[in-house]
Amino acid sequence: MRFGMCGAFLPDDMNDLNADTCKRVRDMGFSGIFTRFKKNDPHTTPRAQAERVRKLLADENLSLFQVTGYWQNLVNSDEPARKEAVRTVQAALQLANWLGARGIDTGPGSMSPDGPWFPHRDNWTAASRKQLVKSLKECAPVAEDTDVYLSMEGHQLVTLESAEITAEILNEVNSPRVTSDYDSANWITREHVFDTGAAVKHHFDVLNKNIISCHAKDIWIENRLSLHLQDGCPGKGLMDFHTLFQQMESLSPDFPVIVEGATSEEMPEVARLFHQIAGELNIRILDAHEVPA
Repeated sequence: MRFGMCGAFLPDDMNDLNADTCKRVRDMGFSGIFTRFKKNDPHTTPRAQAERVRKLLADENLSLFQVTGYWQNLVNSDEPARKEAVRTVQAALQLANWLGARGIDTGPGSMSPDGPWFPHRDNWTAASRKQLVKSLKECAPVAEDTDVYLSMEGHQLVTLESAEITAEILNEVNSPRVTSDYDSANWITREHVFDTGAAVKHHFDVLNKNIISCHAKDIWIENRLSLHLQDGCPGKGLMDFHTLFQQMESLSPDFPVIVEGATSEEMPEVARLFHQIAGELNIRILDAHEVPA
């Protein structure tokens, strides 16, 4: 298994990534990172800037597990807007290739004007699923040509509302480079929040070989008079990370598990927790360029 991190002290601009930051990542026991680089437009970022980051990470013995897909709306009912969203994903895939990234991570987007992860009644329609399949089929050749995974992240509030719907859509797209980035918290419901291990096992049974990476995030249910499930820093809630790690390791020891939801201050403790759990499960943690046995 490989451990990575995202957010926290990682910069929003790739030009600000430096050797000191890389050392800080390594010192906590992570072998790779997921960077969002939201200040670097995929349409205009020069190749030389990306290749500086690629060389820096190679020199510092870190992998770039994922970069962002820029969270555009791939289910848009407006065809010109949908095509522009596809163009952004295609540009993100090319930029990821220059950076030396294993993949990009993106959600399907949302019909909500308020943000790509917010609810809208049209997100869960057959029409939105059809638009998403069309978008991913248009992105797939670029993912294959650049040898970069286009990893789709699901959530109850968007079109990829469940493991079942995600598997159905990925199977219809049918590309080895259009895959699932499994987020441990995003499909947990009230019915399973106190038995997250069973939910995780079910998700892996449904998606199986579609999963090629994981965002490890916690979830808990709050004392409110309307239902509220809150996600956040690993170790703060009810997520069964033992089961999550076992499921990921069974798919491939080469796949990354990436901490999500932790602040810079929380990250060292999360790293210790994850290494402790891996030790309890006799899971070997691999370095950036270490080959699985």
